[in-house]
Amino acid sequence: MDEQRGPGGGPPGWWRQGWPPRWWRHGPPAGSRWSDEGHGAPDGDDEGGAVRPPRWPWRSTMLLTAFVLFGSHFADQAQEGERVALDPFGRVLLFVSGAMLLWRKRHPVPVVFGTVAAVLVYVGAGYPYGPVFVTVAVACFGAIVSGRRHAAWAAMGTLWAGHVLIAHVLYRWLPPSGDGPASWNQELVSATWVVALVAVSELARARREQSARERAERAQAARRRADEERLRIARELHDVLAHSISVINVQAGVGLALLDTDPEQARTALTTIKIQSREALGEVRQVLDTLRAPGAAPRAPAPGLDRLPELVEQAASAGLTVTVQGQPPTLPPGADLAAFRIVQEALTNVVRHSGSREARVRIEQGEGRLRLRVDDDGPATGADAGGSGNGLAGMRERAAALDGTIEAGPRPDGGFRVLAVLPLDVEEDR
Repeated sequence: MDEQRGPGGGPPGWWRQGWPPRWWRHGPPAGSRWSDEGHGAPDGDDEGGAVRPPRWPWRSTMLLTAFVLFGSHFADQAQEGERVALDPFGRVLLFVSGAMLLWRKRHPVPVVFGTVAAVLVYVGAGYPYGPVFVTVAVACFGAIVSGRRHAAWAAMGTLWAGHVLIAHVLYRWLPPSGDGPASWNQELVSATWVVALVAVSELARARREQSARERAERAQAARRRADEERLRIARELHDVLAHSISVINVQAGVGLALLDTDPEQARTALTTIKIQSREALGEVRQVLDTLRAPGAAPRAPAPGLDRLPELVEQAASAGLTVTVQGQPPTLPPGADLAAFRIVQEALTNVVRHSGSREARVRIEQGEGRLRLRVDDDGPATGADAGGSGNGLAGMRERAAALDGTIEAGPRPDGGFRVLAVLPLDVEEDR
């Protein structure tokens, strides 16, 4: 037999060429008449989509096989003289019908048809009725729950039709001798049990699919929350670092230019760099603390428009004169942080990209909306400021998260304008 095996001791050629059919070895293909595409999921599917082979149900198979063998032994004694006494062949049929359940999770279609065939041979041989039908019920349940609904229905229909054929037509030529036809009431009861079994199996399948969908939805929601949190942290880091590094860059240039001619002014620039870098490190540390302790309360309050004077001072240290018109209103923490970051990013862009050394911040409120307008007179320097280009995108994301809008672009009379409109009555996430 060795010469029939494939290379490396693998399966013989006829197996690798497609026999037995793949659906017999691994279940029916999607869309075939033995499967119900879109229903059920392999037992080994996890939330990440990876397929794991299902575990072998050794314990339950052994218990069911023992139950069928012992139960049929007592049924044989109870029906002595009415049915054919159990012999070795009958016990082999009982054992085979139970042992096939070991493969019910990996190959549900062959198992359900195999148990039906074994039971029909058992009944046709005239052996006593008993718990042998439990094996068919378990195989049918497993096939339907795994998604092979059509195959299970066909198998149960075959079982009922075969039993009707044996009990009402072939009984004349089958043991036990002298046996008469079965009662149609008995067939009606059998059909009712088959329908009930299929209904219970379908209910279990529906519950299982619903549970799988809920798990998938929870996993998707968790991934979405993680993505939103990563995006929030990325925006915070961008706004903090872009503003601080821009001020540090300007002051470093001033310090280098005046180091020899005006040491006192250079000292002032270096002092500004030290203060700005310390503040930036503090804000970065606050953002990163949320990664180390998710859900923990921040150690410092989030910045808001009440810190607008600090922005004005930082811009002044970078050589930008900022004029503020209007009073900041009281906002919820989320909206207050978004408004502060939008103004901060707008002023950072003026420092980095505009040739103007003046900017105007106008704060207005009315009709339940807050309007933030940041103007500069330009023109754009056209120099490469070394940024990532995500500043405007981050501002739009912050505004959209609050059901607000951002308009940014050149003004007709020259310069650049950023206009943010945010709702005043923002519902905070709980």
